[in-house]
Amino acid sequence: MAITKEQKADIVTKFGKSGMDTGTPEVQIALLTARINDLTPHFEKFKKDHHSRVGLLKMVGKRRRLLDYLQEKNVERYRKIIAELQIRK
Repeated sequence: MAITKEQKADIVTKFGKSGMDTGTPEVQIALLTARINDLTPHFEKFKKDHHSRVGLLKMVGKRRRLLDYLQEKNVERYRKIIAELQIRK
């Protein structure tokens, strides 16, 4: 199931600079992480859903590129978002 408007608004207000800020890398990373975490249980149930798996891999790649960009531009913001979202183990 996709994330709801309320969940998206909560993520934007938590990670964005304002309530309408959806362009900063932190917000984009947080939204992608929410979508990735929402899709992961789907693949435990539907192992042969390769079409959706391709979309998941694209989201993971996009998040990786955004994290690389953020790490290059501002290491403190990168470390903060990694810690908050618990992406790295």
